[in-house]
Amino acid sequence: MAMRWTAPAAGPIETWVLDEVEVAPPGAGEVIVRVHAAGINPADAKHVAQARPGAEFPVAIGYELSGEVTAVGPDAVGGSGALHVGDEVVAFRVQGAYATEITVPARDVFAKPARLSHAEAANLLLAGTTAAEMIQVTRVTAGDTVLLHAASGAVGVSPLQQARELGVRVIGTVGPDADDSAARVRHYGGIPVAYGEGLAERVETAAEGAPVVAAWDAAGTDEAIDVSLALVSERDHIVTIVRPDRAEADGFLWIAGSRPESARFRDIARARVLELAASGALEVPVARTYPLADAIDAVGFVMTGHPGGKVALLA
Repeated sequence: MAMRWTAPAAGPIETWVLDEVEVAPPGAGEVIVRVHAAGINPADAKHVAQARPGAEFPVAIGYELSGEVTAVGPDAVGGSGALHVGDEVVAFRVQGAYATEITVPARDVFAKPARLSHAEAANLLLAGTTAAEMIQVTRVTAGDTVLLHAASGAVGVSPLQQARELGVRVIGTVGPDADDSAARVRHYGGIPVAYGEGLAERVETAAEGAPVVAAWDAAGTDEAIDVSLALVSERDHIVTIVRPDRAEADGFLWIAGSRPESARFRDIARARVLELAASGALEVPVARTYPLADAIDAVGFVMTGHPGGKVALLA
């Protein structure tokens, strides 16, 4: 028997339960993965906080994991090739990663980059493919200057690193007294600026006369969006991952893994994100790890909005 976290009904994380479950044997095109680490993302809680169209409860929690293949079904070919018992792998997008063992479609399973620990690898692909989509939809190219809100956050450090690979200069917002956050932005190639009154002027100073051609919003504050609208001339070069209401009202872009066009892109982007991580060009800073049994505490910490890096559950 395996252990797995589920949301029995729509509601807060405190209602989640950890139960014993039978792991289904792998069918055609499936594998079983023993989970070593599960990545934690705000979406894990947000997607079950209230009833959503088409959602059926109970819902198994968690979208990404790192672990080891323990069984391979017929005709099961992974996203990066053949899979064998004992292979170290990552999986995304799956349902139910907060578990000790899980049966998943082989197409969503990839070889784990050897450079990454299981805790790091389990947090690579959701943030990494989100960042890749932010870059893609705003059509930035080498030499461009971009504004990134919440640049030191769990999502923010991935677009910083991917932009650096493309030769894109990023000005990233951090807290006004957040020296550690500013250092993290510099470490990954960005130019930190403090949010708060006068943000637009500070961004313009940091840009040194270059136009800010795009804005990537991972913060969701009205300040972040208002400054983006003020500095970026073309609204289809502004994208948010957290404020669809403002995107609709103000005519800029919104992406989310639950949207079909985003899901299609992110599935394709997985391979490139894994290549970057395998080469050492993409790191995953991990702030904390928790045992699987402490998932509610771990998710609560992530939902504070200032974890200082990614958080993983160790199974």
